[in-house]
Amino acid sequence: MFQGFPLAVLSPALIPETPVTGVVFDSRAVQPGYVFVALQGGSVDGHRFIADAVERGASAVVGMQAGLEPGVPYVQVVEPREALAYLSAAFYDYPARQMTVVGVTGTDGKTTTSNLIYHMLLAGRKWAGMISTVNAQIGSETLDTGFHVTTPEAPEVQRYLARMVAAGLTHVVLESTSHGLAQHRVSACEFDVAVVTNITHEHLDYHGNYEAYRAAKARLFTSLSETSVKAQGNPRLAVLNCDDRSYSYLQAVTSARQVGYSLRADAGADLWAEDIHYDASGLHFWAVSRDFRVKIDSHLVGAFNIANILAALSACVFGLGIAPEDAAEGVRQLAAIPGRMERIDLGQDFTAIVDFAHTPFALESALRAAREMTQGRVIAIFGSAGLRDRQKRRMMAEVSAKLADFTVLTAEDPRTESLDDILEEMAQAARDTGGVEGETFWRVADRRAALRAGVALARPGDVVMACGKGHEQSMCFGTVEYPWDDRTALRSALAEHLGVEGPSMPLLPEV
Repeated sequence: MFQGFPLAVLSPALIPETPVTGVVFDSRAVQPGYVFVALQGGSVDGHRFIADAVERGASAVVGMQAGLEPGVPYVQVVEPREALAYLSAAFYDYPARQMTVVGVTGTDGKTTTSNLIYHMLLAGRKWAGMISTVNAQIGSETLDTGFHVTTPEAPEVQRYLARMVAAGLTHVVLESTSHGLAQHRVSACEFDVAVVTNITHEHLDYHGNYEAYRAAKARLFTSLSETSVKAQGNPRLAVLNCDDRSYSYLQAVTSARQVGYSLRADAGADLWAEDIHYDASGLHFWAVSRDFRVKIDSHLVGAFNIANILAALSACVFGLGIAPEDAAEGVRQLAAIPGRMERIDLGQDFTAIVDFAHTPFALESALRAAREMTQGRVIAIFGSAGLRDRQKRRMMAEVSAKLADFTVLTAEDPRTESLDDILEEMAQAARDTGGVEGETFWRVADRRAALRAGVALARPGDVVMACGKGHEQSMCFGTVEYPWDDRTALRSALAEHLGVEGPSMPLLPEV
């Protein structure tokens, strides 16, 4: 397994010629013959659990601490997380080398763009799979990838890829978060095409500053030059957003072939949009390059989705050989994405939407999209997560105070922080932006009551938007994840409002 290992080994050990039966980083998951990789994180040090892993039957241990003698072969490396990725890839016989791999990163729009590329590949008659923060799609099988939104850990990613190879798939779209890139969850994924949506304000609690966050995203692009030569060829294409502040930086650090996309014809991009218009059915525009012009009709809404469509088109047409007309058909076939501007309709006389918007830019985009959909009022319901980037709290409240007619501030994964304190920070920002508590914005700590309040405010023709949770299936209070789905909860609130049958409102702890 360590043959051809691409990382420096500080303290090599003789690994006996016994079959490795698995690679894990959780000692509780060790079975006889497994390699245990000890990860050193912010709150948990995996080296503390080496003895437990050995007792459970680990055949070898990998870690970063020197001088350990656990009683089985011990390999010291500089970065155990990176080692975990390459060991997992080796265990599954490097599945990414047997497929064309498209990576999609960015602050907002990753899941939508990944889905668009996936549908374009299918329309172009490619055998494609997808691993997103929502699910993994392997042929006709859909697998849940977790409660909260981040890239799965490296062993799981490699297991999905191996299943795709076994299923005969030739292409895979892999949504790559900044955590996934920084923590090497997608290392050894042998990317052929890298796509960025945008890089705005997000995850600064983890990365420290925008520059570090941007550098984490850039790993997707610099990795193109490291991809192994594949029998099916190497596109090695970087797809960049000419309208985003990240453009110049990514253009400079990427040595691979590049194409750019833009909403503007005068931006010098390789692909741009013309004749944009919106109606009740969605988006309509022409995607134009120097070589082709194709009509795009999409069920998606909002100007931000034009950029997502252009990003996907650029990857598929310039990098993967999909005909523009087939790519356009893939766009048309994508009806909706769970929790992304998803309409909830129980026959009410106003529009109800659940959207994942959980960053200032995404919330602004969602609210502007709502304005395009109605002549009525826009009612926004959202919160801000505890133990995460605090700057977002003020920024999102300011955005809503400016763009929504009414705002309901509520719980959104407060974790171990005081929910009252989070809401006060947001309320102060709303007041500073001209909001009047009790008239243009409210604090309703219980998200169930907040959704009911938003629905009660609505008049015919209005838009009610529940933002921040999207497709997620839980909400964290303290250290406990409680089952929660905004779509179910909003349906319940609508059913109560209309006096019709509907799902029960999910339970939450008292706040």
